[in-house]
Amino acid sequence: MLALAFSVACHAEDRGVAAGGSLEAKLEYCKTCHGLSGQGYRGYFPMPRLAGQQPQYLENQLRAFIERRRTNPIMANVAHVLSPSMVAALAAHFRSLDPKPYGAAPRGSLALGKRIYEEGIPEANVPACSACHGTDGKGQNEIPRLAGQLYDYTVGQLTGWAKVRGQGSAVDTSAIMAPTAHNLSRSQVEAVAAYVGYLQ
Repeated sequence: MLALAFSVACHAEDRGVAAGGSLEAKLEYCKTCHGLSGQGYRGYFPMPRLAGQQPQYLENQLRAFIERRRTNPIMANVAHVLSPSMVAALAAHFRSLDPKPYGAAPRGSLALGKRIYEEGIPEANVPACSACHGTDGKGQNEIPRLAGQLYDYTVGQLTGWAKVRGQGSAVDTSAIMAPTAHNLSRSQVEAVAAYVGYLQ
C-alpha cells in the first residue's frame, strides 16, 4: 500500500500537476483514479464516487487535504497545487455528472441499512442519516451526497473515521460524524453502506 501511494504521488509530480494547466488536464488526471465519469473505482484500494457530489463538500474536502485536516498522502499531494478557482471548477464539473451507481454491495442487510438511514438508532445515539443527507441521499451544501457511493469506500471511511477525518478541527464539518461513526457496529456500517450504494 505504501509503495502504491508513493508511486501515485510521484506520478502526480511527473505529470506536471504542480504546473497549473487547464481544467481538462486536471480532469484527465482525476479520471486516473476516480473513473471516466467520476463513478469511482472498485478494487483493492477503492476510490470514491465524485459524480453528483455537492460542490461545497468537494471544495471543503480538497481544502482539508491541503491543510492536513484529512489524511491521505495521495490526495494531499494532488490537492496542494490546486488554485481556489481550479478547486471550484473541478467541484462544479463533478456535480454535473450522474452515471449509474455500481451497486454491487451485499443485499442481505439492505432492510437494516434502510431503517438506520431513515430512523437512526436512538438507543445508540445514532441519528437518522436522512436528517442531514436527505431522504434521497443527495446531500446539500457542505453535507455530502451518499447516493451511489461505493460500498467498500463507505465501509472503509466509516470504520476508520477517527484516523482520517475531522482531525479535531472545528473548521471541518466532517467532525460532526465522529460520534455517529463511533457508535455504529461493523454490521450496521455495512448495512448503511450497502443501502446508500444502491440509491441513485
